[in-house]
Parts: sequence; structure tokens; C-alpha cells
Amino acid sequence: MQFAFGDYVLDQERRELTRRGQVVAVGPQVFDLLLQLVRSRDRVVSKDDLLEAVWGGRIVSESTITSHINAVRKAIGDTGEEQRLVRTVARKGYRFVGEIRASETGETRQPDRPGGGELAPVDPQETPPSALVLPDKPSITVLPFQNLSGDPEQDYFADGVVEDIIGALSRIRWLFVIARNSSFTYKGRAVDVMDVGQELGVRYVLEGSVRKSGNKVRITGQLIDATTGTHIWAERFEGTLHDIFELQDQIAESVVGAISPQLERAEIERAKQKPTESLDAYDYYLRGTAKLHNGTQDAIEEALRLFYKAIELDPEFASAYGMAAWCHFWRKLNGWMSDRTLEIAEGARLARLAVELGRDDAVALTRGGHALGHLAGDIDGGIALLDRARLLNPNLAPAWYLGGILRALRGETDTAIENLTHAARLSPLDPEMFRMQVGMALAHFFAGRFDTAADWAEKALGNLPSLLPPVALVAASHALAGRMDKAQQAMQRLRQLDPSLRLSNLTDWLPIKRPEDLALFTNGLRLAGLPE
Repeated sequence: MQFAFGDYVLDQERRELTRRGQVVAVGPQVFDLLLQLVRSRDRVVSKDDLLEAVWGGRIVSESTITSHINAVRKAIGDTGEEQRLVRTVARKGYRFVGEIRASETGETRQPDRPGGGELAPVDPQETPPSALVLPDKPSITVLPFQNLSGDPEQDYFADGVVEDIIGALSRIRWLFVIARNSSFTYKGRAVDVMDVGQELGVRYVLEGSVRKSGNKVRITGQLIDATTGTHIWAERFEGTLHDIFELQDQIAESVVGAISPQLERAEIERAKQKPTESLDAYDYYLRGTAKLHNGTQDAIEEALRLFYKAIELDPEFASAYGMAAWCHFWRKLNGWMSDRTLEIAEGARLARLAVELGRDDAVALTRGGHALGHLAGDIDGGIALLDRARLLNPNLAPAWYLGGILRALRGETDTAIENLTHAARLSPLDPEMFRMQVGMALAHFFAGRFDTAADWAEKALGNLPSLLPPVALVAASHALAGRMDKAQQAMQRLRQLDPSLRLSNLTDWLPIKRPEDLALFTNGLRLAGLPE
């Protein structure tokens, strides 16, 4: 059978998709997915149906199905925003809604066109026949690392590092990662990364090398935008072969932790450059994330608007719900809410939707779980959600530092400091470093180390002077350390930032779990001059 729709013909016999006579290169699973949707166009195709038809009944992640649906839309000129041809039916599945003209092979005409039905010329820039269509999400392949040791026996180590990196990247739901078997077809070949990007249909390529000298190993890696050849990031990692498998894990963790923020920033810059009328849910999400990193009141208000827009375009976008909930938490924490009762309820609603829709989405669980800890006062439940997020993606820095903050509020100061330190190692240039610094200040304060707490709080204020919690921690730390002049200066600043804050409403502000920690914080702020 052949199925014609718009300018496209889907040939089941040849397993070929053409547009105006030109072959559109698609992967075999993308072809099977499109064919299943077209053949079942009279009904909604459930995700279970797709698993059976395309993946032979194997269980694959939600993100894998979503990325293949996005690839189908891209191949046939559709988008997640328009859904002209492939429509998402909330919580049910997908349906092909385009008009189909089906016929036996060899009998299908191309769609009628002015001028006697001749084929219109195809712009070679639109869909190069040799290039796969880029997914609607960031996409990457990790090439086999070069073994520069001169010792073929070290190949297994280099390959192991790459396999670990691919496995770690695959846990990131917003990232489309080429499988190991496809990446390793380039092993031992001199390649052009731009050609690799076209052949595999990815935007980013990570390549690197391994050099062994005695008991030392040096790994270098670089991330390249394969569509332009631009270098985005490069780094070097070193270690000893004392425990080679532990070293593999450390290097994979370091590489993934370092490139994840770089990928996000690159995608944010791409979204910023798009004209407003062409934005889809993911673009709005990226723009909102960029604003959220800023942390100021105006930026958070704009971020919230952008996340709501992403949710409007994609009602099942779990991470967008989580980020929107997190904006409400941040407004509460800094005293920016105009209607606390209403906004706290809205933030909690969004957070619950985030964790319900994103049970396997580490970002949704991280932001939604942390927001629930603050907005609903459920510290234990929030920590459990963040622990699940870390299981899903052990390299997600926010899962570590936001979990560390909740653990500090629960009184687990040593574990909190370990979590926060690990987050900083995963993402040493993180745009939200000030949040890690606040967490460290909080943990050291409850541990009774007031000088260290004040130092960390001052670092946070150096990055974001309008931040309310570190100002309070500076005031309380100096007061309990006997430095009343500095404590009173900080208190004056605190009163300017939030005139409504009182000792009597501290529990409405921060969900401090242990009575002794709350008493310590209250005493410090009382000494510094906060009214009852």
C-alpha cells in the first residue's frame, strides 16, 4: 500500500517516505511509527499499541516514545505546537488526523498541482536527502574516544568510559541520545563531526581521547554543535589506575555533569534566537529556565508566565509544571507573594501535577518535590521524591543541591553538606550556584558553625544581593557569634527586603523540621533585632 497526504507519500512496500518525489531520510522505528499511525488513522493509537507495533512489545521509556513522535512530526512538516497531522490525545495516545489517499502500490498519484501535475522543485536546504531530521529535543551522540596510549589493551578502558557516558546521558529525559551500537560504528575511523551529525540526525557530538602514561590516565573531551562545527565546551580529566572501574565512573560523572549545563545553555540561546511566532512548548520552557536561573523577582514573574505558556501548549509537560511550582515556592521564600493563600495553593497544585505526570522525569520530580517540601510543609515526602530523581538521573545537580537543602531543614546537616558538595562538583559553573551556597549556609548554621554559615551566606549574597534567606542567616549567625554590629546591619537589610517578617511567622516562612533548629534560628534573629 501507498498512503499519500499533502506533499508526502508513504510507501509501505519500499519502506520509503517521499516529499514531492524526494526521499525523506527517517530511521526504521520512525518509519514504523508513522506507518502505524497512518494505518490506524480512524482511532487513537495507545502507547501500548505503539510499543507492540514498533518495539515488539519491549518496554521503552516515555521519552523514547515522545522523541520518536517528535521525529515523525519533523519528517512530515508538523510540530508539537501545530499538530496538523499527528495529534496528541491527553493520557490516551496519538492519532493521525491528516487526509489520506490510499492505493495499491504503483497506483498512487502525487497530489495534484497547478501546471499539469508536474512536481514542484524541492529546496535542497529544506530536507537534504542524506540527512536525518533533527528531533524536536536536544540530540547528541558520543563517539568512541581515541586511544592515544599506543597500547591496544587500553581500548577497553576508553570504550568503557564512553559506554558509561552514553548510559548517564540516556537518563536525561529532555535529551535524545544515540545508542551505543550506532555510535561505535565510527570506531577507528577519521570522521567529520558535521557529517556524523547529518548521518545520525543529531545536533551535538561529544568526542574525546584517552592517554595512559604509567599509572596515570588523562581523558580529554569536547562538545561540538554538528550543525555549525562550533566548539561549545572542552575539558580535561585526570586520574590514576588504582581502581580503573571507579575511575571510569568518576570520569563519566564529571563529563555528564559538566556538559549538561552547557547543552542547556546552548539550547536556551537557540530558543532566544527564534522568532516568537515559531515557539513551541519546549522553547517556552527553555526561555523560562533561563529566567529562573536569574533568581530576581522580575525574572521569576516572567519565568512563571513562560512555564504557564509551555503547559498551555503541552498539558502533559511534567517538567514545566515542576518549574512553575518552583517559581511559586521562590516567590514565597523571598516574600514576593501578593496573595499567599491562593499562590501557595496554586504552587502545590502544580507541584502535585508535576510529580504525577513525571513519575520518571528527574527534573519534574526535583523541582516539584522541592516545591512540595516548602509549600505543603512535607519535607519527608519532598526528600523521597528527590531521592527518586537522583536514582533516575544521578548526574542532575539540582536533585543533589535541592535535596541537600531539604535535608538541612530536616536537621541532617552532614548529609546535606555532602549532597551540596557533590552538586558543586557535578556543576562547578552552575548558574544557580547561589542556591548551593544558601544550602551550605543553612546546614552549617544548624550544625552550630556560625562563622562558616555567615561566610557561605555572604557568598550567596555576592551572587544575588536580593536573596532573603542568606540575609537572615548572616544576621542570625553574627548575632549568635557575638558580632552585634554586623548582625544589626544585616537585620536592617532584612527588614527592608521583607517588612512583614516576624519571629512569630518564621514557621510559615521556612519548614524547619526539628524544634531545636527552629529555636536556634529564632534566638539568633531575636538577638539581631527581628520583632516578635
